[in-house]
Parts: sequence; structure tokens; C-alpha cells
Amino acid sequence: METTATILHADLDAFYASVEQKLEPSLRGKPIAVGGGVVLAASYEAKAFGVHGGMPGRTARALCPQLIFVGGHFEEYRRLGDAAIAVLGDFTPLVERLSIDEAFADVAGCTHLFGPPEAIAHAIRRRVRAELGLAISIGVARTKHLAKIASQVAKPDGLVVVDPDRELAFLHDLPVELMWGIGPATAARLATIGVATIGQLARTGRGALDRLLGNAAGQKLSALAWNRDPRAIRTHHRVQSAGAQSAVGRQPADPDVLRPTLLHLADRVATRLRAKSRPGRTVSVRVRFADLRAVTRAVTLDAPVAATAMLAEIAEALVRTVLDDHPYEKTVSLLAISVSHLDAPATLQLDLPLGLDDEGRRPGSARGLARLQADRAVDAIRDRFGWDAIGYGRVALGVARSVPDAFRELAEKEL
Repeated sequence: METTATILHADLDAFYASVEQKLEPSLRGKPIAVGGGVVLAASYEAKAFGVHGGMPGRTARALCPQLIFVGGHFEEYRRLGDAAIAVLGDFTPLVERLSIDEAFADVAGCTHLFGPPEAIAHAIRRRVRAELGLAISIGVARTKHLAKIASQVAKPDGLVVVDPDRELAFLHDLPVELMWGIGPATAARLATIGVATIGQLARTGRGALDRLLGNAAGQKLSALAWNRDPRAIRTHHRVQSAGAQSAVGRQPADPDVLRPTLLHLADRVATRLRAKSRPGRTVSVRVRFADLRAVTRAVTLDAPVAATAMLAEIAEALVRTVLDDHPYEKTVSLLAISVSHLDAPATLQLDLPLGLDDEGRRPGSARGLARLQADRAVDAIRDRFGWDAIGYGRVALGVARSVPDAFRELAEKEL
């Protein structure tokens, strides 16, 4: 692990909303939200009223009556996000992009050209402001985890450099919500044992964390709370899973009610798998209930799958097991599907028609081959006429898409 602070985490501030304010100067200084039925992103002026991404539009308007909703300019998001990350690449080849608007960079090998890491961070911020008209916050630290936290502390439009001699003093006073991997549900669970700051988390025994969060999560968070993070910058790596999720409001915990959403999620995931010829063997679902408690179930298959209907059926069966195991839960607020253990394209092994119960879920069965052919036809039509030109039955076409698919694609990593 490095002994000096050479890792940068750069994060464009309120990116989508800032791009809209850049494109329409009359919106600058005003509370705006990208979206409509759901807030996709909010400006800092809107965040001051409690508006945030994922919030229903009606709730956002109640919090901020003067809120201005704008449509998204998705091609501009991609262009400007790429341009900002390219600025980092002008200083170092060791850039690991996390999303459309944030990336890590290791500048240890280029200080003799551009000066110390803090000077490089200042130069990056100046160039992004001058060339793109956008604000970018940067954290500089010895580890990736601490650099990411530092960039959050630096917002908006700031720079924080963490002295290696004062890492724990900086880290331990901060709220646990700033840690990578701790969302509202995990923070709420930690609060039940009196853990609100990263320092309190660090001083909590592993046994208590393991009982509350599980062994893997307890071990990971305990290490990060002490800034033990040996991960290096990875410039080239293939994503090993593909997933999609959808907030469903407050839906009854009924598989028949949830089926259209599961089919829509399966469609989004399977389409990506087929586009890259990377079927997957492990299917996982996540069900979040009204109290934000989430339950995950997974199954590993004998053969990798990439067919939409097949993936939807497997996901529905997993969701049924979740609901059967939690009969007292009456409301579902979020559903997610992911596929992992992705395989390279391989020759499909045909199955004999033995009348097995799961033949429809076997890619090599007659029904599995028919489903794959149907998927390929759908993919071809969408490639020519667009995503909305065709869908998988009226249930799929009837799902309300509160988040445009173009916006979702910005967050999807290359397979």
C-alpha cells in the first residue's frame, strides 16, 4: 500500500442538473430537477429543500414548490462526462472510471511532470471548469476508499487532501453514511446498536457486526473503518455481472402484481447479456420491503442463460421464495435482478426432450431455443426501430417507466 497520498477521486458535482444549468443559463441558481414522475437528479439549490434522486415528483414539488423540472439531454451527459474523465487521462494513464461522472486516478508516477498530487488536483479542477463549464470535487488520499470519502467531504466544488499522518482523525468523526457500501438501510441497522460515526463502527466488535450484517459485510466495513483498503487502480477490467432494479412505490407483496416489473427488469438485463454474447449462470433477486429491509435470493444454473422469458421465470420463482419466507411482509418497495458468473460464448449443448419440469428454463431444450430465437428477433427490431417498438407482451409494455432507458444506460457498465 502507498505511504503517500497519490490516489485521486474526482466526482462532478450534481452532474446531470449542472449540465442542464450549463445548457440553459437562465436555470443557474434555481432549484431544478431532471425528470418528471421521478426525480432523476437535483441541483444543489433543490437539494437544500430535501429534494434528491429517486424521489417521486409529487413529493419533490411539495418540498420545493418553486422546483423546475427539466427533461434530460442524455447525449450531452455522455459527451461532457467523457470529456471530464479525459482530463484526468491527460495527467496519468492510471484512471479507473466508476460511472459517467466519477473516476479514480493514481498520480504517483507523474509527479515529476506535473508537481505534487494536490497541484495536479488543482489543475484538473481548473481545466474542467474552464473547458467544460462544470464544477468537479476531488479527494486525495492514500487509499481508494478514503479518497472517495474525501471527495464527498469536498463537495460542492472543493478539494480535500487527507494527510497520511491524520487519516483516522479525519475519518473517524464522519458519519457512517459516507462509507462506500453503506446505504440508508445499513445505516439504520447500525443505528440500532448505537453506531452513527465511522469511529464508532471501527470500535465495534466484529462479533456484533457479523451478527448484524453478516460475516462478509462485517469484515469489509470493519477494515474500511480503519482505512485498510489495499485495492489498486484497475484501468481495464470486465464487469462480471449485469443487473437492473426498479423502485415500485408501495406494491402488494403478491407475485402476480410484481410479475410485469420482473419481466421488464429481465428484459433490460437479458438484452445486455445478448448484446455482448455473455450469458450468465447465477441469477439473483433482491426484494426490498416497506421498512427498507432487503432480502436476496440466488440460484446457480447448470447452463448459462440470456433469454428474457427464461430469466423472468427464474426471477419470479426466487421472488416467490422470498415472499413465502416472509409471510408477514405486505408491501414491496423495490425489486432487482442481477446475473453473474458470465460466460464467454460457447457452443450450445442441446437437451433431449425428457419431459423435465424445468425444460422451459434450459437453453438447449426445444422451448429454450424457441425463446432465444424470439429474443433475437426482438433485438433486431429494436436495433432498427428503437426500444419501444416491441416488447414482451402487454404486461411488459404496460410497466410505467419512471426512469427513461437512456438514463439507465448511462449508469450501466460495459460488459
